[in-house]
Amino acid sequence: MADEDDPKAGRRPEPDAAGGRVPEERSGRPARSGRARKLLRITATAAILLLALAAAAVVWHFYVTAPWTRDGRVRVQVAGVAPQVSGQIVALKVADNQAVKRGDVLYRIDPFDFEVAVTQAEAEVKNREADLQVKNAQSARRQALTTVSTSVEEKQQYAGTAKIAEAALETAKAQLSQAQTNLKRTEVRAPVNGRVTNLLLREGDYATTGTVNIRVIDTDSFWIDGYFEETKMAHIHVNDPAEMQLMGFEPALKGTVESITLGIATANAAPSTQGLPNVDPVYTWVRLAQRVPVRIRIDHVPDGVPLVAGMTATVVVNNGVGTRPGWFADLSRAITGTR
Repeated sequence: MADEDDPKAGRRPEPDAAGGRVPEERSGRPARSGRARKLLRITATAAILLLALAAAAVVWHFYVTAPWTRDGRVRVQVAGVAPQVSGQIVALKVADNQAVKRGDVLYRIDPFDFEVAVTQAEAEVKNREADLQVKNAQSARRQALTTVSTSVEEKQQYAGTAKIAEAALETAKAQLSQAQTNLKRTEVRAPVNGRVTNLLLREGDYATTGTVNIRVIDTDSFWIDGYFEETKMAHIHVNDPAEMQLMGFEPALKGTVESITLGIATANAAPSTQGLPNVDPVYTWVRLAQRVPVRIRIDHVPDGVPLVAGMTATVVVNNGVGTRPGWFADLSRAITGTR
């Protein structure tokens, strides 16, 4: 018999609206629901952790080992033009930033002194030619005589005098050639195809032999230096294709890795006063990767993209794809289940 004092004893299920009975409460439902929510939280946490690891690996590969850099510079050769003769500039034929071709006259030096030198050299050549003619005739007459009329010694003396006159003529001709060349050098010409830059010269200035007074940018010599971190150098090789995008211009330049620098300056290599290596005793725990210059030959320049030495560029070698590190490959295989 049910205990009469127990309020739950003998209680019957209340009928529902349809006259049936409500099913009895399952005692295991709350426990199973809690375990499912816990399993869901663990699964979500694991998925987020895996995604974070994958994202970290991709970012590491992109910023640390992938062969690309934003530290690129447009470089060019600049021809420093110096006169080979000295004199006052009487005609300046170019303006600043003017395009010139190889052989174009840049400026002229006063030719008067050099014209006089040419005239004097020509006169000296005529004088030596006449003297040689006389000496040859004298030597020929002596050589035709017998030893009864002249001695062997006299014949040798006249033959030697003719040889000296011949040498003097050659010297005079060389001096004439030098004078004519110096006269031509009064016209200072462009050594390369390019553009005059930073022109500070003016008519009336004095040009001194060997002193650079005008500069021409060689427009056929443009290249780009990419300064890659040493962690990326394993993925860069000579003849690898490269793309360069100048700051402010959308079209990309095409190029090829031409060479890789084999040495950069280091502070610890500087000798001390006794010639010993001067090594810095401070060694930081965090070390920044050294940057190594890589020379990129420009193969194609899109229309409308100017090349100016000193412009910055983003350089990408091999489409920015490099060999992934071993740990990254192992992680990828573990995530994807591939071998």
